[in-house]
Amino acid sequence: MHHELRWITVLGLGHKRPAPGTWGSLPPVVLAALLLVSGLGPGSSPWLYSLLLVTLFLWACAGCIAQGDQAEARWRKDPSQAVADETAGQCIPLLILPSLPGCTNFWWLIAAAFVLFRLADIAKPPPARGLQRLPAGWGILIDDLIAGVYAAAALWLFALWIA
Repeated sequence: MHHELRWITVLGLGHKRPAPGTWGSLPPVVLAALLLVSGLGPGSSPWLYSLLLVTLFLWACAGCIAQGDQAEARWRKDPSQAVADETAGQCIPLLILPSLPGCTNFWWLIAAAFVLFRLADIAKPPPARGLQRLPAGWGILIDDLIAGVYAAAALWLFALWIA
């Protein structure tokens, strides 16, 4: 394993098969679930919940930017091993949970955030796919951030529907 690229591979999750992007999406979901179980979830402790997810988001974004050139030089353009972009993108729909109107069943919302992000990340609706052309870490990262925004919008609509 390439230890010097552990940041962009999220401590090696990018080397897991199958579906390394799915593995890379799990850290924010696991964090949200652990916070929920410990009584520090989006409903009971929205500030701490949000602070921890924003910290993870910033860490993952920094990993993409800092190690994007090196990862692409080693593997290829937007390599599957680089999953910090999925970690960052998955944080976005999870970050809207404290603001969802009238929602209290956060387990379903965490699961929905995960599924919606994975679908948006795989589909890469415009302009996400085209922005992969950006250089190195930015090209790796930006399409997943857009997928995260799409997933957050879909989650908001879903929450309005079930509320």
